[in-house]
Amino acid sequence: MDAKYDGYTFPLRDTVTREKVRFHNRYGIELVGDLYLPRQAHTPLAAVAVAGPFGAVKEQCAGLYAQELANLGFAALAFDPSFIGESGGEVRNVASPDINTEDFSAAVDFLSTRDFIDEARIGILGICGWGGMALNAAAMDTRIKATVTSTMYDMTRVTACGYFDAADTPQARYEAKQAFNAQRTADYKAGTYARAGGVVDPLPEDAPFFVKDYYDYYKTQRGYAPRSLNSNDGWNVTSSLSFLNIPILQYSHEIRSAVLMIHGEKAHSCYFSRDAYANMVKDNPDTHNKELLIIPGAVHTDLYDRTDIIPFHKIQQFFQTYLK
Repeated sequence: MDAKYDGYTFPLRDTVTREKVRFHNRYGIELVGDLYLPRQAHTPLAAVAVAGPFGAVKEQCAGLYAQELANLGFAALAFDPSFIGESGGEVRNVASPDINTEDFSAAVDFLSTRDFIDEARIGILGICGWGGMALNAAAMDTRIKATVTSTMYDMTRVTACGYFDAADTPQARYEAKQAFNAQRTADYKAGTYARAGGVVDPLPEDAPFFVKDYYDYYKTQRGYAPRSLNSNDGWNVTSSLSFLNIPILQYSHEIRSAVLMIHGEKAHSCYFSRDAYANMVKDNPDTHNKELLIIPGAVHTDLYDRTDIIPFHKIQQFFQTYLK
């Protein structure tokens, strides 16, 4: 990685400032984030908390999104979720549908108490797996006035049902539970936690396109970060257990606040956003402020860092409309 980036996957704009901040969630876990602010702006500012993708850290996509939002006039907080990156929580390298949803609300707590931020104008933005967490937070936290998801994954659905729901059977889930619970026993005996491995490296010649897509981001100079799980040894194997049993989007149809869902047309994951949007607006009286935006020709990781493809001006317009 180019040393001038100081461990980040993108250069810092001269139009924004970046400050490391610390705050805690209601489980007492200390979270670490980077607060991006426009160098010239009138306060109080509207603010957006940003996290994702699943297995990434704030020095990657979340920071890039936050920087672009600050360049557009918002306060933006890119943070590491619990148990990964610079944030606290033991054991390391695990995820939780509950705690990681809570992390978004903890970021709202922090932003709400800054004197240069208007606590009535706070939104969130989740990328990839944290897009699902963001929707879950929007269904719970009424302080969140607007939510954007980008290239969203429903991690509970893909864990419990497999890609394209190909493993959506009681037997397939039972076999997965058997394997994960056997690993629990092995981990306890060993006193360590086996890691699942990040993005496969070296890349097999016959790897499917979406694996090549991830490799091109996480394993190359484009997106590699030292603390990123996907760039290195991945999550703990048993991290998937709770995702098998706790679907996170059960009450998305009760979200009253504004939601913009963005996905690439050619992304293998596009069905997550299409289905989640359909479920969110079904039987929901508040559909006037919900939108699904499909980006023609874009694949999954194009919406990680391709600033020529990510519709930042659409995101700006959305937040300006609903954070007022």
